[in-house]
Amino acid sequence: MSGTRVTRTVTILNSQGLHARPAEMFAKCASRFESCIVVIKEGNRVDAKSILHVLTLAAESGTELVLEADGSDAEDALEALSRLVGSGFALDGNTSQQQSG
Repeated sequence: MSGTRVTRTVTILNSQGLHARPAEMFAKCASRFESCIVVIKEGNRVDAKSILHVLTLAAESGTELVLEADGSDAEDALEALSRLVGSGFALDGNTSQQQSG
């Protein structure tokens, strides 16, 4: 792939870890980018664009993950994914799903 290989380390902050909902958010975010993106936990490398692969990491709160992207939008991809993880997936204490309108 033409582009730059970039890595970044993130820590899962939300109290329930990388369960189904945040894994889906993570995979959807990763899928917006053309770069090849992998998530690495303790040597286990998985496709960041696959919710099932992300779930296999069983990343609990406090787990450190390495994100690696290779491609033309690698920097942007890891910035977006790092922000998502850093926000705790906006799940803890967030009830924004129930909006009146």
